[in-house]
Amino acid sequence: MDFQFTQEQQQFSDALRRWMEKDYTFEHRKKIVHSADGVSSDAWTTLAELGMTALPVPEEQGGFSGSAIDMLVVMKEIGRGLVVEPYLATAFGAQFLKLAGKQESLLEQVATGELKLAAALGEKQSRFDLFDIKATATANGDGYVINGTKVVVVHGGQAGQLIVSARSSGQQRETGGISLFVVPADTAGISRKDYRTIDGQRAADIRFENVQVPASALLGEAGAGWDILDAAADYAVTLLCAEAIGAMEALNAATLDYLKTRQQFGVPIGKFQALQHKMAEMFMQYQQASSMATLAAVKVASADPVERRRTVSAAKARVGQAAKFVGQQAVQLHGGMGVTDELPAAHHFKRLTMIEQTLGDTDYHLARFIAQPGFSQAA
Repeated sequence: MDFQFTQEQQQFSDALRRWMEKDYTFEHRKKIVHSADGVSSDAWTTLAELGMTALPVPEEQGGFSGSAIDMLVVMKEIGRGLVVEPYLATAFGAQFLKLAGKQESLLEQVATGELKLAAALGEKQSRFDLFDIKATATANGDGYVINGTKVVVVHGGQAGQLIVSARSSGQQRETGGISLFVVPADTAGISRKDYRTIDGQRAADIRFENVQVPASALLGEAGAGWDILDAAADYAVTLLCAEAIGAMEALNAATLDYLKTRQQFGVPIGKFQALQHKMAEMFMQYQQASSMATLAAVKVASADPVERRRTVSAAKARVGQAAKFVGQQAVQLHGGMGVTDELPAAHHFKRLTMIEQTLGDTDYHLARFIAQPGFSQAA
């Protein structure tokens, strides 16, 4: 795929990279990860000042109306720099607000960086099936009462508002009967257990116990939230693919540098033909995944949901395959150093592993791709 970024997109990329090279170095990141909060308020403020929080927000709410391609540019740099701030979670949550409409005030707060969001969707039994929901939303007067537990909510402990999926009607695994709500994280009845994940990010298990919300908290129509949820999840998958591309690019570069400096038998090991072949294949895997991630960013806004699902799942599957190959080969080529906390390579590998498992792994998205209408006829 022959694709060139615009001057504005390249400026966003360059600004982010300069900041990371100066103020968000690997050593600085390690201190943030091991801090009590696990995130940095200063880093978040800088992201807002650089316009990153405003990028996905519509112009009418003080944003830049950035497309998925614009976000791809940003997410690649975030993947390269191993950023642990709640940017992806907030962009994911903002997509729900945009698709549902009538959430101008919250979107304005997102644009300025004042508000962080998190999507509380997964449950213990649901795995990757986001329609498998036990949490309930019961109509009560002029509002709803939410009960249930959401698990591994990425940056759920840092969010000011939560996007919550709950069942207002229907059976546990039906796509019908799902309602979506935007709920302040400090609402009475909400308890959050925040923890660090293996890749240095933050997540939380969130319990909703008789949480009362007004009717205005409903996103879209009651019982008809699946289409919004499905589209927003595909958007987040596209951002994850872009982040993985940035991480793979950085991992390839780090591995190449290591092969040039590590010596065996008096010569750099990069001179060994077998290792050169591995690096060449790592590069090809990265390039193929990059093309698919770009295609997903182009198609995720498609008016045809079948085309959107097909392309996004194809991209997530291909990126997942490449991430596994590049990560494992990088660790092998680094030797024992490849799994130590002292080198960025181990952290990129962990992040790639988590991305592959987030919002559907490779096998899940291959099955989803095959299940789309028209696949059997095309085959």
